[in-house]
Amino acid sequence: MVEIGNSVYSPSDQSLSPHPHLCITMEEEGSEQVVVEDDLPIEDDDPDLGIDLDDDCDGLLQIAANNTLETETGIGCDAPPTRPAPAPGMEFESYDDAYSYYNSYARELGFAIRVKSSWTKRNSKEKRGAVLCCNCQGFKMVKEANSRRKETRTGCQAMIRLRLIDSDRWKVDQVKLDHNHSFDPQRAHNSKSHKKNKSSSSASASASASSYSNTQPQPPPLHVQVRTIKLYRVVDTPPPHGSSTSAGHPFHSSRPLDLPGGGFRHLQDFFFHFQLTNPNFLYLMDLTDDGSLRTVFWIDARARAAYSHFGDVVFFDTTCLSNSYKLPLIAFVGIDHHGDSILLGCALLPDQSFDTYLWLFRAWLTCMLGRPPQTFITQQCKAMRTAVSQVFPRAHHRLSLTHVLHNIFQSVVQLQQDSDLFRMVLNRVVYGCLKVEEFETAWEEMIIRFGLTDHETIRYVFQDREQWAPVYLKDTFLAGALTFPLGDVAAPFIFSGYVHENTSLREFLEGYESFLDGKYTRQALCDSESSKFIPELKTTHPYESQMANVFTVEIFRRFQDEVSAMSSCFGITQVHSNGSASSYVVKEREGEKVRDFEVIYETSAEAQVRCFCVCGGFSFNGYQCRHVLLVLSHNGLQEVPPQYILRRWRKDVKRLYVADFGSGRVDIMNQDQWYEHLHRKAMQVVEQGMRSKEHCRVAWEALKEGRNRVQFVTEKPS
Repeated sequence: MVEIGNSVYSPSDQSLSPHPHLCITMEEEGSEQVVVEDDLPIEDDDPDLGIDLDDDCDGLLQIAANNTLETETGIGCDAPPTRPAPAPGMEFESYDDAYSYYNSYARELGFAIRVKSSWTKRNSKEKRGAVLCCNCQGFKMVKEANSRRKETRTGCQAMIRLRLIDSDRWKVDQVKLDHNHSFDPQRAHNSKSHKKNKSSSSASASASASSYSNTQPQPPPLHVQVRTIKLYRVVDTPPPHGSSTSAGHPFHSSRPLDLPGGGFRHLQDFFFHFQLTNPNFLYLMDLTDDGSLRTVFWIDARARAAYSHFGDVVFFDTTCLSNSYKLPLIAFVGIDHHGDSILLGCALLPDQSFDTYLWLFRAWLTCMLGRPPQTFITQQCKAMRTAVSQVFPRAHHRLSLTHVLHNIFQSVVQLQQDSDLFRMVLNRVVYGCLKVEEFETAWEEMIIRFGLTDHETIRYVFQDREQWAPVYLKDTFLAGALTFPLGDVAAPFIFSGYVHENTSLREFLEGYESFLDGKYTRQALCDSESSKFIPELKTTHPYESQMANVFTVEIFRRFQDEVSAMSSCFGITQVHSNGSASSYVVKEREGEKVRDFEVIYETSAEAQVRCFCVCGGFSFNGYQCRHVLLVLSHNGLQEVPPQYILRRWRKDVKRLYVADFGSGRVDIMNQDQWYEHLHRKAMQVVEQGMRSKEHCRVAWEALKEGRNRVQFVTEKPS
């Protein structure tokens, strides 16, 4: 069981530490002796023929605190590990748990570990600390220089240092993650440390499920539970210097979740129902020190699968918290191939503190197997921003433009006699500026004109302008999330029409399944419409007819508007050329005004075309703007280059909504993993069979044949 800060993560692979080698002892810190286990001869590892399945967080997870931590993990890592990376402050319930965690983490990345050194209390065999290092640490000893054994050590510095605290907990106080060598998963999986791991994984998984069943009333069947993870909360993470939270909430909080009217029982029944009907549905709970429910998060299997298709841009919707709804509900929201919102997880929060957001983001990232979104969009909140920077350090954190503009307008509307004029000027400043200098000058003129120079909200939002103003976001992919100019409607809300200010938890849970069914049905109808739709073309341009056969209906209509708007562009002028790169100016008529848009056009040695427009249309929308289309046509291209036709918008892509996490290897001694593996594969056949009548027929015959073969084995005399 591993703790991040003070939050405990119990890995599925509970292996024991290696047997101690012969060692030298020396005194350290007056009361302890050090056991040096480094630089011992390396034994050849025998090949291991076992099959295993890496923990993929499927099944029932009970979480009571912070989990995943994303960080750089070294050379040659193709995908992030499903376990959190080591970090100072992690705590474990035993040395064996600590060793097992680091060993499992190492196996996923593709390296082996060993005990470099350990120390014990004077006149006692009680272990007080240890250093676990990469197996490539150090170099051959002098006496081994002439050995025929292949050199495998490279002087790698990757390691973790552990210390015993409070007589029963182990804490990581030093971490080095960088490796100076490439990873070799095959060799690592055959190492001694990982072979020890495999021998005990089955027993530990069964023990975890059994432990949970003894503490919860009427739990789901064992195959639904799979494994249990228990986490404790952070109590000692200091806030960044000068940080505070919005809405008057403390940076740290242990406030429990308020669920009146038997809310916890409603939640429990809701979760058990979903787990029985959806084996990959999971929920995570954060508990206070006295065991009270503090935060709860849940996500269904389809949402986890959808994230693999549409996880590039994610909204964090806190409408209920911002508007003081009775239900403290938040949602993770994505954008599907029809430009419609999709639900990627829900949570109930007690407050808007740093601790709450930190736990929630780590819990959500755990469910997505450590794969962060490319762009993460939130409301403006210091506590939220700090938590995002810790959990998603490589994601583009942006603020919701709709919420920013809404907050500006609401805060100043009572100060302005002509609110419509202010609205018009605000829209022109935010959406009409193409360059940073132009935006900042126009903003300054606006606040002087309306007497807002010392307005607190105006100053606050302007400080974060690089996270919300379109002129700064041209390197950020937003998948159409750049909203239209400020209107009379409130910011978009995924539960609009379903959740209102006085919706109770019971009402929400009772209608949740119908809400999801409605979203999935609407998506299926849009898929059907896109597959059969023959659009009416508005122009004779080849780009329009090309995309009519590629994009879904809604995305094509948006692209069609860009093609139609090409008629308002004229006067293409090449202003600069430098070998393969050229710069053009495209003039566009906007009412009585004419504006210049600069387009960079570049060709590579492989004849691949790259284009960028100062308007940032492709980053904002996911398809090229009218200005680039005109330049492409000017250079003789009859089709939009394939690199600018995103897979996420295509109607001919068959998307499976069955979660398929993990490596595909199965522990042949673990029946829980058999069920998980077989269920996933069977559901994939079902999804494929829904494509057409022919697909359905083939899938049915395959399932029937498989059933008959299994029955034959069952009836076969032993």
